[in-house]
Amino acid sequence: MPSRSGPPVEIPPAMEESIRDFVTSLELERGRSPKTVEAYESDLSQAAVFLAKQGRTDWKRVTRDDATAWAQNLSDRKLASSSAARKLSALRMFARYLVHDGVRADDFTELVVGPKLQRKLPGTLTLEEIGKILAAPTGEDAFGLRDRGILELFYSSGLRVSELCELTLQQVDLDHGFVRVMGKGSKERVVPLGDQAIRAIQAYLASGRPHFVKTKTGSQFFLSNRGTAISRKTVWLMVKTHTRRAGITKTVKPHLLRHAFATHLLSGGADLRAIQEMLGHADIGTTQIYTAVESTRLLDHHAKFHPRKLKSTET
Repeated sequence: MPSRSGPPVEIPPAMEESIRDFVTSLELERGRSPKTVEAYESDLSQAAVFLAKQGRTDWKRVTRDDATAWAQNLSDRKLASSSAARKLSALRMFARYLVHDGVRADDFTELVVGPKLQRKLPGTLTLEEIGKILAAPTGEDAFGLRDRGILELFYSSGLRVSELCELTLQQVDLDHGFVRVMGKGSKERVVPLGDQAIRAIQAYLASGRPHFVKTKTGSQFFLSNRGTAISRKTVWLMVKTHTRRAGITKTVKPHLLRHAFATHLLSGGADLRAIQEMLGHADIGTTQIYTAVESTRLLDHHAKFHPRKLKSTET
């Protein structure tokens, strides 16, 4: 419940019940994570409290003007545009749910204008930078073999760091050259592996992973020194260490390797739909942002090397 000045306002029972039904459907029918479900419930509860102050006791009575007032309230509170957009998006999704569930005949959020978001282009790495990072783990001990396997897998598959940390032995098929990933929303996808990644992973499995195995170890693929699944924090620190070792000064996090995977595939001529499938994006629009990255790179090259550009700077 959001913090407020003055006496607390309770969410009307009918509104609270509808929110509870909605978040239950998110969890059970759509497979959303507990954190996502909790965020939706929090955002909708805040909206319900605001609407209750306006005299609304049931979602059936909420109007488009009410939704517009909520959007204006979010703006007045000086929230980050991304936070305001998320809260309004939650209300939009909930309104569509109410229509689908027969609670309402219309979508009360239709035509409600939210904050404009400036889409930030993801960073990426050049082929030279990627090569240096992948070559940074030079040790042939268990840690070196593990780190090399992780970095090669990141760049070969574009996995999210959470997906990599949760990998099991059963999900990796080196004989056929692919990894089976359980991504967001419990959606499974199959991602191919390159030859260099396969060789690095084979070396890790043969001479690296056995070093980390303890009596309590299960089928986790990449192991920590305690014999448990490697943590995201350990992976982040590992990527940071090898980036510095490679002499690269820019900030590199695991997700940047995922961006590099996508932009390099695109620049090599890969189909956008295929990249979408490998990244596990539900919406092609999310994948299309990489076309903007590639276009920006081409414009930079044009500005730097085209003779007409060169002449214009000389005059």
